[in-house]
Amino acid sequence: MENMKHFDGPTFEADVLQSSQPVVVDFYAEWCGPCRMMSPLVEQLASEYAGQVVIGKLDVDVNQEIAIRYGVMGIPTLGLFRDGQLVDRLIGFPGGKNPIKAWIDKNVPAASTSENAGAA
Repeated sequence: MENMKHFDGPTFEADVLQSSQPVVVDFYAEWCGPCRMMSPLVEQLASEYAGQVVIGKLDVDVNQEIAIRYGVMGIPTLGLFRDGQLVDRLIGFPGGKNPIKAWIDKNVPAASTSENAGAA
């Protein structure tokens, strides 16, 4: 899916920490069953939030140092980064797309409605 990013060590700072938009990082591993169940949902959300929130995946087996830096103890874990900081996380497979969408909207209110864009 073209909206889904793939993050890794060499580009993590530029792609995630220096992003002008909020970034959701799906910390996953290929061998993780719940991660495989969550993957298509995260890909759908990457399309739905295109232009508002950057959404991508980070393989914790390949990028262990990043997972350790952000205290990822279990996978799947979604981490929401804003202004270079991890501001919230969603741990485990929540059972469907709606809980993930609600979590993103809670952390990025402007992403759930375009009405807020005109208010200043």
